Amino acid sequence: MMARLLIVIAVLLAAAPSFAVNPDEVLADPKLEARARAISAELRCMVCQNQSIDDSNADLAKDLRLLVRERITDGDSDEQVVGYIVSRYGEFVLLKPRLESKTLLLWGAPLLLVVAGGISLAVFARRRAGRPTGSKLTADEQARLRDILEK
Repeated sequence: MMARLLIVIAVLLAAAPSFAVNPDEVLADPKLEARARAISAELRCMVCQNQSIDDSNADLAKDLRLLVRERITDGDSDEQVVGYIVSRYGEFVLLKPRLESKTLLLWGAPLLLVVAGGISLAVFARRRAGRPTGSKLTADEQARLRDILEK
């Protein structure tokens, strides 16, 4: 019974983002609506911060969705719409930041971390390779070893 309840809750929560765009926001032209959805999927909700405005139910996300649709119906290109939103809210509004001089560290950090980790592992392995792993044999053990090897 509990497992079924958890499954029902999971299904309902998984479908929650589909209710973010209200029917009154949808444009009549399917091509324009598809463009609006594509742009909305690239923009971060400033309230939720880890969701796109297309998936968010926040009031600010709704305002941004309406603004995107308004700019599209006014004849702006996708780049112009995104540029307008970025000019008002800053680069943080983009879910995928642009590759620019000020974002190079952001884009290069994963590569730098992998390289630093590889170098650290190599240094650690080299230091460990030169160390003896056991203790020296006692005199009795050395004598027994000689007896075994002579046989």
